[in-house]
Amino acid sequence: MTPGNRQGNTTASSRIREQLDHPVIDVDGHMVEVFPVLFDYIKQVGGIEMTERTFASFRRQNSLSWYDMDPQQRRHHNQMRPAFWAAPAENTRDRATAMLPKLMHERLPEMGIDFAVVYPTIGFLLPDIPDKDIRRAACRAHNLMTADLFRGLEDRLTPAAVIPCHTPAEAIEELDFAMNDLGLKVPMFANLVRRPIQAVADHDPDLGRYAFWVDTLAIDSAYDYDPVWQKCMELKVPVTAHAIGQGIGMRRSISNYMYNQTGHFAAAGHAFAKAIFFGGVTHRFPKLNFAFLEGGVAWGASLVCDLKERWEKRNREAVQQFNPAKVDVDYLLELCDQYGGDILRGKIRPDNIARNVDETDDTDDFAAAGIDTLDDLLDRLVPNFYYGCEADDRMNATAFDTRLLPGGRKLNAVFSSDMGHWDVPDMDEVLSEAYELVENEILTADDFRDFVFGNPIRLLAGMNPDFFAGTAIEHQVNRAMQEPGFLDSSPVCDTH
Repeated sequence: MTPGNRQGNTTASSRIREQLDHPVIDVDGHMVEVFPVLFDYIKQVGGIEMTERTFASFRRQNSLSWYDMDPQQRRHHNQMRPAFWAAPAENTRDRATAMLPKLMHERLPEMGIDFAVVYPTIGFLLPDIPDKDIRRAACRAHNLMTADLFRGLEDRLTPAAVIPCHTPAEAIEELDFAMNDLGLKVPMFANLVRRPIQAVADHDPDLGRYAFWVDTLAIDSAYDYDPVWQKCMELKVPVTAHAIGQGIGMRRSISNYMYNQTGHFAAAGHAFAKAIFFGGVTHRFPKLNFAFLEGGVAWGASLVCDLKERWEKRNREAVQQFNPAKVDVDYLLELCDQYGGDILRGKIRPDNIARNVDETDDTDDFAAAGIDTLDDLLDRLVPNFYYGCEADDRMNATAFDTRLLPGGRKLNAVFSSDMGHWDVPDMDEVLSEAYELVENEILTADDFRDFVFGNPIRLLAGMNPDFFAGTAIEHQVNRAMQEPGFLDSSPVCDTH
């Protein structure tokens, strides 16, 4: 009998949960949508013609034409190998669990999970549909569908709303509808928008699918997205980003899905985090939480360290040491004459030494972030950033290793099961797998509490104190939030 086909009661994960003195919150589980149901809702929103247009768009967007091509055609069109076999199959009970919210709700105790935020699968692709009418109808239909499917299960499950972001106006409109009209509590942002390069589009609009740039919504964007961030503040919701990086840049293998998939969520999170940092979003909206899902936290630790080191060398004062105008030309020529030999003799002259190459005033790349000190830099990078981490990722430990992290500030790693996708062969083993870092003495019990309980609360209830009202863990969350300093994320610690 395969693991997922047993009638689950006591499991390794449920036994671990019994040992814990706190609930377990899954920040990123997944549903697997039933296509006919989704298309029923698309038909309600836009009619039968819209369902046909959406299906055609979905095929193009998911590179399904790859299957209609021979190897030479795939090479000719540089057609990316799409995802395949991405959901449980042999483990049939797990497949049904991802499809049926009521079964997911029933099985949470055997998974050792008390509450879960559930993200889509097909819904990943809908906000990226290029056609405005199809995109907005599909996202609206998906949100209507999930609101209906999860109704009555709010004590332990909450689905994420799909938010298109091609323009601030459409993002705000769907945020209002999903949060206010449908009562959903978590938005899923498509934070990487592919836009055609205008010079190419002017020549041939059909080339836009090949020649595009990626708008990260915060730096060099085609629009001002501050009204979207302000709307999130008004609605008391975090910005949870679950963008797809496959097909962008070097993630376009025509033969290997794993090549395209490995690291793409981290790359998408890295791009968005840099954009909102350098674009000054965390400076202008210091109370807005951002979550980068499914990419782990190792890239976040690298980003914090990288930016610290770069800021120390290229802040607005330090960068002046590299100003070509400060070259001592006479001394440089003297050294060239002394050490250059015949190869360089006469080649370096005062008129060909670079001076004042950049005569603009914007030489401070950190200006929008409003940074004067290292603490300022860490304030823009650490307290409001949350990193979705899967159970089998040993690099989760980097979030808590203050020996490595600047300023002794831990990062906000949050437990993200990814149940419903191929990453999880057995849903009953996710919590036990995550707990191995404690059993192997890599994480402390306090670190693990933050990972599966404290940080998820700070992400969600830190924006809306009533987020967990009416849920099965309301009282435990309220007690935790009353602990002194609990809502102060990324505590400073001198030792690990």
